Amino acid sequence: MKSKYEAGMTGQHEAEKFLLAKGAKILERNYRVRTGEIDLIARDGEFIVFVEVKYRRNLSFGLPREAVGGAKQQKIIHTAMHYISAKKLSSHDFRFDVVEILEQNGQIFANHIENAFGA
Repeated sequence: MKSKYEAGMTGQHEAEKFLLAKGAKILERNYRVRTGEIDLIARDGEFIVFVEVKYRRNLSFGLPREAVGGAKQQKIIHTAMHYISAKKLSSHDFRFDVVEILEQNGQIFANHIENAFGA
């Protein structure tokens, strides 16, 4: 059985592969500041995309996306605002996505939810 850290890294790796296959370019991984962390920051066309990755081995705690509640969204938004300011990207369009990864019976299923929440 994987540790929580290993499971998180598995989920993030799978989400990254999934986004790359869709044509996104990964700009940052595990961007951290005092206000929080963003799992992945990507460019998708003209958008800067702040991606929260949620991984589950089963559905006993619900769908992975259900773990991205209001408080988590606010932390991501505040962290994204810091990134936008630090990188001087205020003229770019951006969005907040969730990639949920479900691993069952050795198979990986990915679901990309674009514009999962807004600032």
